Amino acid sequence: MIGLSWLMIAFPLVGAFVLLVFGRFTNRWGHLLGVAMSLASFAVAVLAFFELVGFGEEQRRRAVHLYEFIPGMVDMGLLIDPLSISFALLITGVGSLIHIYSIGYMSHDEHRRRFFAYLNLFVAAMLLLVLADNYVGLFIGWEGVGLASYLLIGFWQFKPSAAVAAKKAFVVNRVGDFGLLVGMFLIWTTFGTLAFGELQPITSENPTTLAIGLLLLLGACGKSAQLPLQSWLLDAMEGPTPVSALIHAATMVTAGVYLVVRSGAFFFPEGSGAALAVAIVGAATLLAGAIIGCAKDDIKKGLAGSTMSQIGYMMLGAGLGPAGYAFAIGHLITHGFFKADLFLGAGSVMHGMNDEVDMRKYGGLRKLMPITFATFFIGYLAIIGFPLLSGYFTKDGIIETAVHHQPILGWLAVLGAGITGFYMSRMVFMTFFGQKRWADDAHPHESPSVMTIPLMILSLGALGLGAYLVLSNRLLLFLAPAVGRPEELPAFHFTSTPGLATLALVAVGAAFAWMRYGRAEVPSVQPRGSFLTTFARRDLYGDALNESLFMRPGQWLTRLAVYFDNRGIDGIVNGLAAGIGGSSGRLRRIQTGFARTYALSILIGAALLTGALLLVGNI
Repeated sequence: MIGLSWLMIAFPLVGAFVLLVFGRFTNRWGHLLGVAMSLASFAVAVLAFFELVGFGEEQRRRAVHLYEFIPGMVDMGLLIDPLSISFALLITGVGSLIHIYSIGYMSHDEHRRRFFAYLNLFVAAMLLLVLADNYVGLFIGWEGVGLASYLLIGFWQFKPSAAVAAKKAFVVNRVGDFGLLVGMFLIWTTFGTLAFGELQPITSENPTTLAIGLLLLLGACGKSAQLPLQSWLLDAMEGPTPVSALIHAATMVTAGVYLVVRSGAFFFPEGSGAALAVAIVGAATLLAGAIIGCAKDDIKKGLAGSTMSQIGYMMLGAGLGPAGYAFAIGHLITHGFFKADLFLGAGSVMHGMNDEVDMRKYGGLRKLMPITFATFFIGYLAIIGFPLLSGYFTKDGIIETAVHHQPILGWLAVLGAGITGFYMSRMVFMTFFGQKRWADDAHPHESPSVMTIPLMILSLGALGLGAYLVLSNRLLLFLAPAVGRPEELPAFHFTSTPGLATLALVAVGAAFAWMRYGRAEVPSVQPRGSFLTTFARRDLYGDALNESLFMRPGQWLTRLAVYFDNRGIDGIVNGLAAGIGGSSGRLRRIQTGFARTYALSILIGAALLTGALLLVGNI
């Protein structure tokens, strides 16, 4: 089955092709085809996984050659190893659940068939990204994910806000893509190859390898919405909710983490400048995302800030080398489950509330939506790191490792966990507890089973997957053939100082949220708030900063170029043409068309010439 692993990409790609090419003829069953293609891809991934684990540890890197792509430079092939198959299982597994959920969520949309075509295209591109055995194949999948995200975010293009959000995501990601592309150029010119298997870990950092690492980090920041390229993520909530779950949980935003881990050769030896940059970006972003999440009343944007923060934890872990890789990838996998659970739970709430997203207009929904509440609450406990749930093992593992290797960044991660406890508790209390605050025309109700069953399955992953992956170092030992093994195997400590401090801060954050939003009455209108609240509501002024540093100077430069073109280049050309035209207009008046005028001119000319000759002869 490993030899047929290309079918993982082919199935959803064929689904997208059929649904787009045959158009309205597939409207009645197109959504079923989309789900079937995603499930078929998941089945191939599962079979390939079991075949892979049947090999010895030293043989768990299987190359699948497809064809010669660019002669003399790169062949197109797949790399099936523990890292790529872990991503493939997550993408196809969680992605299939999101496909199934979308059958109910998009049931009344007249363009549902096209929506499933874009979902299939997204999954196919993401699978190519993680399964390719070289940077060229990765980049093709990388750009395919960018295209599919543009189509999905702007799916409801009749909404100006959705169209603008899609363009914003597309443009911001092109900045990161430029970094990735230049990094690939440097890799080729320096090492003469773009194949992952032919790149050996560097023994000492030099300016070229540092530049490669930083350029790859720039690409990762764009795709994973890390500082300073995070501004597109919250606006991406304009797309349908299943899109938010797919982008934020199992696919697009995890691509940057995959790129850093897969490119580990350029980020180590440990303590290199590139690795430190990754860790710093992750720590800064986890705090920024958590702060933003504290002030959002839009339930989807609050979860988007949460995603930005949780990816920051993964980047922090990825910046710690092999000691942090397993926890980073483990948190990525568990986050795929509980964040998809949370986003789809938010979609279930919206489905029962006439698409209302303002949490100030919710309240008391736990009794009317019991399944949605129960599954959402499990996802909430997992993301705040409640003991023994998935997030407790993976996120606390990152924190403990960071405190050991980079103490300052590690304790900032502890602070971020406390803020997470506050904003996620705020979300739960405002949505499911307290008095009802919804409009009279709202009739909240539980979602159909096609939407709630995926929520139940995802919540099971949020419950126990983290313990299975982290305890006994199962995931670390499984990933070792692909990403390396630390000199000393880490052990998860239930009573470590960072872990206990994290739990204490999470409890304080949850208690503060209960006092503000659980016990006290929640105003239906957003209060003005302090400067810090405004700072968070405006996404830490990220858009204003981009506008000041890039957009307005770009406008001025454009206007200057237009002025110079109009008055300079065009002025010279148009002035020369006008001068010639004016002179011609004046000179043509000499030509009257009358013979007598020409005769008189000849006579006068002859007289003048004769007089001049006589004058010269006398002199």
